[in-house]
Amino acid sequence: MILDRYLTRQFLPIFAVAISMFAFVLSLIDLFANLARYLNYEVPVKTIMQICFFYLPKSFSYALPISLLFAAAYTLGDLYAKNELTIIFSSGIPFWRFSMSLVLIGLLSSVLSFYFDDLVVIPTLKIKNNLSRRVLHQLRPENNSDVVIKARNGQLIYSVDYYDHVNLILNGVSIIEVDPNGELISHIRAQSAAWNETYWELRNAVIYQYENEMLRIRPYTESTSYREHPDIFRRNAVNVEELSARDAGLLVSDLKAAGLPTVEALANYYHRFSFAVAPFIVMVLSISMGGRFRKNILLMSLFASLSVAVVFYIMEMISMTMAGLGYIHPFIGAWFPIISFIVIGLFMLQGAKT
Repeated sequence: MILDRYLTRQFLPIFAVAISMFAFVLSLIDLFANLARYLNYEVPVKTIMQICFFYLPKSFSYALPISLLFAAAYTLGDLYAKNELTIIFSSGIPFWRFSMSLVLIGLLSSVLSFYFDDLVVIPTLKIKNNLSRRVLHQLRPENNSDVVIKARNGQLIYSVDYYDHVNLILNGVSIIEVDPNGELISHIRAQSAAWNETYWELRNAVIYQYENEMLRIRPYTESTSYREHPDIFRRNAVNVEELSARDAGLLVSDLKAAGLPTVEALANYYHRFSFAVAPFIVMVLSISMGGRFRKNILLMSLFASLSVAVVFYIMEMISMTMAGLGYIHPFIGAWFPIISFIVIGLFMLQGAKT
């Protein structure tokens, strides 16, 4: 349709300028937030520029929703100020039909945003974080102490005093094995265990077993039965933001299998999908706001976009924090801001000019 192409041509240049501007501002905020530490550690300018470069995809990801909101609100407001919307309404074309091209752009942006985050943002953000940690001497320890791990659907329980990640050694090992009904099969205690490429080699181990209703204690010599990967004993320093959606789902499954807390990881996993829907939601909001500004369109569109973005991100921060602390379900924590803004957008859309 001619009007669809016309609206799209009006929208795209404004969107390109908006997302470039907002992404640049977000990159500057990240730079200035760490600038003092860069100077303290005398980080070379070339390295700082590399860190900023690898943060750009994440900046574009954050800037996408607010850029769509601003560009759509400004485009519709400009058309209204020039009385072009009035002509369109007089011709009998419903406002929702005229704005359908913007809705489709929002829907397409949501789909592309999810894959852009998975394929581009995640790898570059991981490189940026690793580089930043290295130059700022913020490397995270992966050794762990007082470890309790469940494996094999809870039928195997490891209790470890200390895990040495560098040498792949467990110190002070206690392994309890139970049957599917929870009845004790055996209890093994060992001074230490070393990872031998495919299994844990127990040292100075003894096994406690019931035989004929009598507790028997004997040396444990078989050392190939326990093959749980060393990574499950590491300190849980994995950042879900640095994992693809598939890997984040696998991390949640691994945490459940190991009997570790999953609430925060699950909330971030759901957030990966809910955040991808944000571009579509802001398009609905922008359409409802587009015909409300007749004067100072640039200023009012920018103010409205920033206000909506601030409210959205604050609401998202609060809901995700509550989900991470276990006060609300992780699914609710991730989707509550999206659902709230869907309701607000549909309510405002009823009062949009037509």
